[in-house]
Amino acid sequence: MTVLKIKRINDKTIIKVQGGSKMIRPLGEKVLVKPAEPKEVKKGGIIIPDTAKEKPQEGEIIAVGTGKRTEDGKIIALDVKVGDKILFGKYSGTEAKIDDVEYLIMSQDDILGIIE
Repeated sequence: MTVLKIKRINDKTIIKVQGGSKMIRPLGEKVLVKPAEPKEVKKGGIIIPDTAKEKPQEGEIIAVGTGKRTEDGKIIALDVKVGDKILFGKYSGTEAKIDDVEYLIMSQDDILGIIE
């Protein structure tokens, strides 16, 4: 399944995926990421099964939280935005399945860089 539409309504990010829609709003400095599809790897003509494939380390930001709160209560906006292609650590984030689509919820600190 793929993301069909993304829109913001009253500070909520609505993600419409094929087969349904859910409202998700990451909190604070968290972001919602759709990992890139793992590439099919062949070794000597043998297709490696999904269970042996490496986890992708690239993805697209689908939704972002409000930002990081400082000790004095101010909110610092995140450095990333919806639509950014990012690089993250192999074991970063928490897996979340929404309408049979795999996503990662991670802290901005887990993001290594923006792919341009």
